[in-house]
Amino acid sequence: MIDEAVRRRFFESEVQRLLDRLFGCALRLTRNRTDAEDLVGETVAKAWASLAELRDLCTLEAWIRRILANTFISQWRHRRTQAEVAVDAEADDTLDAGENFSLFERLHQPFLLWWSTPEEMLATKVLREHLERALDALPDVFRIAIVLVEVEGNSYPEAAELLGVPIGTVRSRLSRARGLLQRALWEQARDAGLVASHSAAPCRKGGSA
Repeated sequence: MIDEAVRRRFFESEVQRLLDRLFGCALRLTRNRTDAEDLVGETVAKAWASLAELRDLCTLEAWIRRILANTFISQWRHRRTQAEVAVDAEADDTLDAGENFSLFERLHQPFLLWWSTPEEMLATKVLREHLERALDALPDVFRIAIVLVEVEGNSYPEAAELLGVPIGTVRSRLSRARGLLQRALWEQARDAGLVASHSAAPCRKGGSA
């Protein structure tokens, strides 16, 4: 049995260490600094109140990140509009040629969608701020799926559990999100003069040249 005072000192120390990471994730989810601060504050308060339930202190980071994700998703579901629900329904439909646009095919080189490995990002020329802007512009259902899986490292089953949807829906949202994200990044790179403008328009599969 872990002494309660030791548990609480450890919690306080770890929360201080994790605050920046928690805020970064909260900001990607909420797209608003004030809302992100509120989300982190509520997350820490919930974790503190439930600290006795944490049996293994070594899992505190994963545990508190899950509390943050659950808290955000609960709030998001509560305020989600009918317009967002309509966008969600489209995620399971066949994507049109524009949304099937592949940055991988256009560049003929590897490309990672997240900034943890910047040396692989569009020949190191697409800056972090471009990716953040593209991510923030995604509709909620797609952005949240990307954050849960690509940023927070949840598996598809874990993300499906958090979102309360089938795994197939998570896969569909991620596929749609990645396509939209790649297209947005390509357009930003084109507008910045980092790629040739004459190759900017994606080709429709099966269409005329």
